[in-house]
Amino acid sequence: MSVYVITGVSSGIGFGFLKSISEDPQNLVVGLVRNKAATEQKVATELGKRSNAHILHGDLTNYASLKQAAADTAKIVGEHGIDYLVGNAAFPAQFDAFSPIGELGEEPEQLDNVADKLFKTNVTGNIHFFNLFMPLVLKGKTKKVIAITSGHADLDFINNFDVENSALYSASKAALNIIVAKFSAQYKKDGVLVFSMSPGVVEVGHFGDLTPKQTEGLMKFVGSVQAYAPHFKGPVPVEGAVQTIRSLWERASIETGYAGAFVSQFGNRQWV
Repeated sequence: MSVYVITGVSSGIGFGFLKSISEDPQNLVVGLVRNKAATEQKVATELGKRSNAHILHGDLTNYASLKQAAADTAKIVGEHGIDYLVGNAAFPAQFDAFSPIGELGEEPEQLDNVADKLFKTNVTGNIHFFNLFMPLVLKGKTKKVIAITSGHADLDFINNFDVENSALYSASKAALNIIVAKFSAQYKKDGVLVFSMSPGVVEVGHFGDLTPKQTEGLMKFVGSVQAYAPHFKGPVPVEGAVQTIRSLWERASIETGYAGAFVSQFGNRQWV
């Protein structure tokens, strides 16, 4: 049996993880979400009764909820502990997603608010999540901690292809990558593999209902991606992305150089 604890399983890649992993009755999955009732209803409707899938309330911006989720998880997993701890949940702000940083400065109050929420969710929230659940990881057999990050945090990608958009989001993910490396520095000696992985460009519904100006920004970003990767044809479906990601985290190890690493879903720096 393998035990997985994953944040943000209510939709997108997170729900894809929950669906894929719980298909094997030998796996046990604990999913943390902000809206427990709605997610349980979605699971019942779309996946049916799966006794190996558990949904708990856990909000990265609420320490008390994460602490309670860790206590509840301990009761569910027992002495087995956690094999895979996956920090998938994030705040993907629309405010900076399609605009260059100079334009963000035209709305300073909004910039402050969005930056605060991004860092509280994507950085501080994951610090609390990893700290609270690490005792259960140390009890596990596989001992892997994975943070879902973004290729937006790669300086070479930004500088070589003049990627203007998602400045605040990118900064929060770059900070997350540093946090991951620090956790690895502390826990590698205990056999815990901690690394961050970008999932690539995945179709999770972030590109709908855009204004003409946002669409213009998106097209500029797509142009940068196509210059970076001429083979790029567009976002990949969630199902395919989940299989690629799972394949990497299953084969990654401290011995093969993944400790503290920031890599793509392919295990390198090829982001798409």
